[in-house]
Amino acid sequence: MRHRIPAALLLVLAGLAVPSPAQAAGNTLTVDVGSVVRPVTHVAAGGLYAVDTGSKPPLEQMYPLRLNHLTQPPPGVQQLGNGATTPCCDGHLAAGKVTSAGAQQFWRLPDIYKDFPYRWVSWTDWESKVRTMVNTRLAATGTTNVDGYELWNEPDWTWNTGAAGTFNAGWTRTHRLIRSLDTVTPIVGPSHSYYNHDWMVSFLTNARDTATLPDVIVWHELGDDSYLNVQAHVADYRAIENSLGISPRPISINEYASPSQVDIPSVAVHYMAVFERHGIRSAERAYWYEAGTLNGLLHNNAPTSSYWTYKWYGDMAGNIVRTTPGSWLEGVAAYDGTRKIVNVVFGGDSGNNTVRVTGLGALGTQVRATVVRSGVTGRTTNQSAPIAVSSATYTVSGGAISVPVTGMHAWDSYQLLITPVSGVPAWQQRYEAENATVVNAGRFSSGSASSGGYVGQIDGSANPRNQSFVDFLVNVPAARSYTMTIGYANASGATATHGLAYNGGAWQTVSYPQTAAWGVFGSTVSTSVTLRAGWNMVRLAKGSPNFAGGAGYAELDYINLA
Repeated sequence: MRHRIPAALLLVLAGLAVPSPAQAAGNTLTVDVGSVVRPVTHVAAGGLYAVDTGSKPPLEQMYPLRLNHLTQPPPGVQQLGNGATTPCCDGHLAAGKVTSAGAQQFWRLPDIYKDFPYRWVSWTDWESKVRTMVNTRLAATGTTNVDGYELWNEPDWTWNTGAAGTFNAGWTRTHRLIRSLDTVTPIVGPSHSYYNHDWMVSFLTNARDTATLPDVIVWHELGDDSYLNVQAHVADYRAIENSLGISPRPISINEYASPSQVDIPSVAVHYMAVFERHGIRSAERAYWYEAGTLNGLLHNNAPTSSYWTYKWYGDMAGNIVRTTPGSWLEGVAAYDGTRKIVNVVFGGDSGNNTVRVTGLGALGTQVRATVVRSGVTGRTTNQSAPIAVSSATYTVSGGAISVPVTGMHAWDSYQLLITPVSGVPAWQQRYEAENATVVNAGRFSSGSASSGGYVGQIDGSANPRNQSFVDFLVNVPAARSYTMTIGYANASGATATHGLAYNGGAWQTVSYPQTAAWGVFGSTVSTSVTLRAGWNMVRLAKGSPNFAGGAGYAELDYINLA
């Protein structure tokens, strides 16, 4: 769907030398390192039809983005999108690659149809297709990353009411069929092409009354100014839930950005910021052009300018901290307290602007601030590396510094890294559990936990759809044996165990002696892992395919490699 770009935004994005509020006075993005918003989970790092099998895209280009979530076609996909001659991105076939990159995925079931908009045949045909897709998932006993069946896509204009009846009735019928086959895998929807209050009320009322509520609420934000509306849409949705007596559902925006926006790096920053700020669980770049390219982040399997925006976002660790935009100058920021790194990704304004960062007391009296920018090459031109802007030492006054960024281009994205002048470790050694890929478990907060968060309720071991584990995507400088220290809690009254495997290798057992209380940290155990140079996937599991299951229960704070 194509939408008109507001005239004021066109002026800002084009960076035209004409009078405008953003251009006239300069603006300030404020970052408060001391105000934690949520753990880093890279909410906006995902895509629709972003990953195919083989080397499209290469895993080496996927790892640095720390992908959070994807929406992929179902097994047996027939869609020939945007001029393609063969179907792409079958979620069943790509599952191993998706897991290796640290992501989860929805399967978009109606993509079993060849055409878009979908050509409805009959209920007999649809229900047969649904049975086949669900049974394929049930038979995939080595697949752990399918965390939702998306029952339909954009029903507000693709559902054939004349032939199939109302969408609400169709939702209920399909939901019940799936639950008769699979009682575990989440069901997600309604996946409207844009947020609409009346549609949401009607859908949720029917779903509540028929006991077919989705486990994850999904809608799309595809307008040219959609990022301006996310806060209002989330607030409205939560009010509807409350009015209908529905318990809060996670929200996924599994398509975002319009065709005219999706390749503008600074627009990605706006979406990242509002999704983090307003509690979205996962979000995925829209598919407008070529499938299997991380939605245009790669061209010929090499980075475009937008790739660097997401790579900087992928570099974030620790906690997302509060940012306050200045007019069109927007940003998302994180603080890694272990390495004392402040990472700010920002953009959206032209001219001379400022990033003011407060709460820097832990970094010392002087800090190093380095700014780079993405470039604006678009979807079909490669950008081999970010472009240097500035690097300087700043004296911290009252816990704060102000970094000027001159000659900004409104389409460009920028990264500001603030570190102690003494430098930071050459590689990341500590990985917080709450920053990792958490499957069938929960993220919680604790004052005694490293960085304030941990993962608990790692309890499931029955089958690949509800087994509980935490996947840590780690990057090490050399191929060798590392000592892996695990921060944990175990108040079960007896020694607990997890399975440990890395890079798909053999399982070993980690034992956790009992500790004083749940959610109280300070205890550690250590083991040895032999890792390859570069990226590695380390799994700690209560249950996982090819693992018999752990004993008792344990909560995870972090892992540390040395």
